Amino acid sequence: MRARRAAVRAASALVATFALTAGLSGFAGPATAASGTAPSPAATATGPVTHEENDRVPEGSVWTQHYFPSADDSGTELHADVLLPDSLPKGKKVPVILSIGPYFAHSGQTGPEGFTHAGPSARFQDFIEGADLFDNGYAFVMVDLRGFGGSTGCLDWGGPGEQADVKAAVAWAAKQPWSTGAVGMYGKSYDAVTGLIGNNLDQRALKAVVAQEPVWDMYQYIYSNGVPRPNVTGTAGAYNSIATMEPMADDDPHYQANARYEDTHPECLTENSAGYRIADQRDEHWTSRDLAKLAKGSDTPLFVTQGFIENNTKPEEMEEYLDNHHGVERGWLGQWDHVRGGDRVGDGRLAMGREGWYAETLSFYDQYLKGTKPSVRYPAYAVEDSTGAWRAQRTWPVVERSVGLPLGGGSYVDDGGASARAALTASGTPAPKRAQPSGTWDMENAPATEQAQPEGLAEAQLKSLRAGDTTSSFFVWSRPVKRDVRVTGTPRISLKAKGEGNIMLKLYDVAPDGSAVMFDEQVSLVESGRLSVDLKSTDWTLTAGHVLAVEIGSIQTGSWRDTPSGEIIQVSGARLELALDDPADDIATQGDRSPFLDTYLSQYTVRLPAGPPSFSVVPGGRL
Repeated sequence: MRARRAAVRAASALVATFALTAGLSGFAGPATAASGTAPSPAATATGPVTHEENDRVPEGSVWTQHYFPSADDSGTELHADVLLPDSLPKGKKVPVILSIGPYFAHSGQTGPEGFTHAGPSARFQDFIEGADLFDNGYAFVMVDLRGFGGSTGCLDWGGPGEQADVKAAVAWAAKQPWSTGAVGMYGKSYDAVTGLIGNNLDQRALKAVVAQEPVWDMYQYIYSNGVPRPNVTGTAGAYNSIATMEPMADDDPHYQANARYEDTHPECLTENSAGYRIADQRDEHWTSRDLAKLAKGSDTPLFVTQGFIENNTKPEEMEEYLDNHHGVERGWLGQWDHVRGGDRVGDGRLAMGREGWYAETLSFYDQYLKGTKPSVRYPAYAVEDSTGAWRAQRTWPVVERSVGLPLGGGSYVDDGGASARAALTASGTPAPKRAQPSGTWDMENAPATEQAQPEGLAEAQLKSLRAGDTTSSFFVWSRPVKRDVRVTGTPRISLKAKGEGNIMLKLYDVAPDGSAVMFDEQVSLVESGRLSVDLKSTDWTLTAGHVLAVEIGSIQTGSWRDTPSGEIIQVSGARLELALDDPADDIATQGDRSPFLDTYLSQYTVRLPAGPPSFSVVPGGRL
């Protein structure tokens, strides 16, 4: 950050003249948690506060608080923390970077953080400092979604209520006397979801959206084609807990009253939990939250990041969302977990592996909020594939050939992997019990990786299959690829089933030595008849001599709360649809191997010697 400018008091006075007349009229009481310390005032609309007055206010800014109604005529009142440049001249207006979400409460993001006095959230302090936001002439506004922080109303996880909140916040930010009327949105995880919502709403004032690691369809975070994920109850509980966090002792009375809204409206928590129990993807509860489908025809300039192998907000329906979005796109896509563009791991390496997040993001906002021509030509998409190599391309995915590959059929027992584990135990290696991930599970917190497959499980199962047993799954192998080929986009498997239960579909990259990496998977409820399942979006290169293996069977991991039927499921006419790209055409761009890639490889590599091949990944041998 730059050196502090003088005259912050004059700037505070200017902000006071800009403040809404509907705001509170005085300062709240001082913090009381730390005895012997000087009072640290909490801002109001007419009482701006600087960093010198309250150390929770970012340097270079002045803080005010405001309240305004949501856009759905529900009576919901939204709270905003506004940070303006401390040196803003009288009459000067600035564009607004807006973040909307559940994590901006004064007491903490996902739980109390031990603060001694009220102040604006530091959730995106990295972005404020990394982009030198105030010195570069931007306001930063944080709005609490309904039910969180200083906002009233019942939380509505990505639903029509929250969509109304986003609409109101964008309109409010655009109309303020210190605003140029140009608004950009910024966020990661949940507040990236609100950015996607903002794009879908197609408001003229919204000029650009930066969304890191979002959920593209809210249903997919809780269910997979009818099968509940482990967080089906945990996510509801996590957000109910965040919504009921106590305000700070020195928060102003208005904020405190709003923050305790659930005390007098306990039905909010019950209703929120009830929504997660709806398993039918076709229910209106979920169709109103299908952000990918609702993006059709949208055109707000959009900058996204997505880890293909992350275990929290997964790349499900990402391609559909991007296909439905018709505006300018920018993206960083690669092999990382639930991280931000500027995050670093413990040894100092960038978590995404690519330099320049803050500079590129600021350039994106400058172009679309200020009309400033970029001084650097950035690629539309910078993509890291499974080899750790980065390339630049004009869009994602780039598809040189689409193929439909016959997989044939087979049978499996929907036993949750019991027979596979029995085969492992019979081979002399006791199989551990199947377990599910545990701990806090909101969109900001989830297990980084899932339970490792027991060593030797796949190989022991193969021996049972070759002995003619029907076990928890069966495998189909390709012929070795003759040259490097990339599987990109969203693989799809269609098949005909006889029987009812669950089905898990997995893709493996099998090396000549028999080591195999599971790089894509999906599950579904299954009943007799035709079934088509989209897997996660991916960007995985099969190197020359490697084999693509497909596993079809019962759900054997702890990544879902499935109920095995015990039935034998017969599969026929299975077909794998792939989008292929030729790595030989890549245009390299700067970037290092993301550190999480090696963590993933160590977690998901198994012994799976290739069996007799039945299909070619590249029919005819040419892309």
